[in-house]
Amino acid sequence: MTQFLQLLFGGLALGAKYSLIVLGFVVIYKATGVINFAQGGLLLLGAYLAYNASQTWGLPFALAVLVAMAGGALVGLVVEFLILRRMVGQPTFAVIMITIGLLYVIEEVATSIWGAGNLNLGDPWGLQSVDAGGVVIQVKDLWTIGLAAAVLLAFFALFRYSRVGVAMRATALDPEAALAQGISARRIFALSWAIAGAVAALAGVTAASGSAQLQPTLSILALAAFPAMILGGLDSPGGAVIGGLLIGVAQTMAAGYQVNVLDRLPWLGDGFDTVLPYVVMVLILLVRPYGLFGSKEVRRV
Repeated sequence: MTQFLQLLFGGLALGAKYSLIVLGFVVIYKATGVINFAQGGLLLLGAYLAYNASQTWGLPFALAVLVAMAGGALVGLVVEFLILRRMVGQPTFAVIMITIGLLYVIEEVATSIWGAGNLNLGDPWGLQSVDAGGVVIQVKDLWTIGLAAAVLLAFFALFRYSRVGVAMRATALDPEAALAQGISARRIFALSWAIAGAVAALAGVTAASGSAQLQPTLSILALAAFPAMILGGLDSPGGAVIGGLLIGVAQTMAAGYQVNVLDRLPWLGDGFDTVLPYVVMVLILLVRPYGLFGSKEVRRV
């Protein structure tokens, strides 16, 4: 039972990291209808900015995170203004390919500036842990879960109760109708990229904290979180969090019980836990192509 609870909490912590990453995907998709593959690059860049602010500039860690989020938002604005704004009205596929290119560009720039070695983020949580009835809980994981919950509440309030959130939903649904109602699509696109950049920086900090350390391969975590986005629904912040938690728990449980399973099913292979999220994604898409909580698209012909 102790092992199960240990794996369950570890899965929730991993799922919270996935949720923060997926929320960045969702805000771009809700506003523009585009899947932003550059989110991993923004995550990596935000983590490095937090490292600079904390270790190089000597700022308190909490302030360093805020500086990183502001920097991530600024990078998002610059990318939208210089590149993506020119693609408004162009095929969605072309915009997606540009975001893939941006991912590789950001990764290369980050490596050239900060190097390819591991860096200590200098977070105050470190390796601190608490013992809850035999279950060892990392303090950084508690913070990650709390931050994911806080960001989800902020997203819920933004999209449900604010005029900006309604404008973002309207722009994604029908840009021409939104423009006719006086909504500036360009401003909405810019704002969505700024929010995505800020959330990505926060996700990068949680992913690189503690023993994980900061390294250029951190951006891969965004692709690992991709099944969580599909599972929860491309346009659902709440679905993003639930999808992230489900994928995180499934992956951690598979890794924890992998030895026992391989004795009976050796053909699964040692890396089955890394493949399981994509297996879950495929199974869900076969039943609900728009995800568990995504909006069902109806087309009349």
